[in-house]
Amino acid sequence: MAGYSEGAAEALAFWLDHMRALDGASENTLKAYRTDVAGFLRFLHLHHGDSLGVARLAQVSQSDMRAWMAQERGRGLSARSLARALSSVKSFIRWLADREGFDATHVLAARAPKFQRKLPRPLAPDAAAAMIEQVDTQAMEPWIAARDAAVVTLLYGCGLRISEALGLTGDQFPLPEVMRIRGKGDKERIVPVLPAARAAVAEYIRLCPYPTEPGLPLFRGKRGGALNPRMISRAMEQARMALGLPSSATPHAMRHSFATHLLAAGGDLRAIQELLGHASLATTQIYTAVDQARLMEIYRDAHPRA
Repeated sequence: MAGYSEGAAEALAFWLDHMRALDGASENTLKAYRTDVAGFLRFLHLHHGDSLGVARLAQVSQSDMRAWMAQERGRGLSARSLARALSSVKSFIRWLADREGFDATHVLAARAPKFQRKLPRPLAPDAAAAMIEQVDTQAMEPWIAARDAAVVTLLYGCGLRISEALGLTGDQFPLPEVMRIRGKGDKERIVPVLPAARAAVAEYIRLCPYPTEPGLPLFRGKRGGALNPRMISRAMEQARMALGLPSSATPHAMRHSFATHLLAAGGDLRAIQELLGHASLATTQIYTAVDQARLMEIYRDAHPRA
């Protein structure tokens, strides 16, 4: 690989294999890791003007880290993207330091740039219910309307990602009261299935013209193949226009709504983390900020400034 030694390239490949095998990182995540770390390695080669091997990585200094981060910001990388890249680099160097036995303090001590974390934009409970009802009335063919409503109900009622809902197969019907879901990074979690969600899926299956077969997609497209997630996005686009909802009312917003409404109802943050399949509690904690933002909005409405 141009820009650094074969040894550094092999170390990067071994680390990615480690992340895939032991941490269960998805292919998209691995691709992002590879891009971030390879860019860092190329920068070090150009910055120092010499061959970059594994031994040289043990000598990365604070000034190297500052120079790399300054270059990335200078070429227009956002603070959020740079923070992600720095996280990738730290993870790689931490692994390499453990493997090679060197001190990685200078890399690990580098501070990520501050940025305003984007808050999820959930729907209000009545808007989420209206979305499901609207989707259920739109399609000309009753089985397609029932299908779209079943999928959206699973997103909101179970907190599933669209890929998880569409990944269900015929052998999982009828849906049980508790379902095993395999999510990001091939991680498995247990999700309760509400009666409303089970009923919505059962109604879709009753109307669907295609047989429910083990190993084949539960949700079918118009011609019988696997349902394209874009069709659910389109159904929700049509529904939100009819209901006057904002453009943020997307399939993923139904999952955000599931988490936010559970938290508002007194749900335990750790339990919500497990239901969503988040690897880190920090990811789930963003919903506490959403809840606080909603409280402030209610407060401002109740106590307008003169």
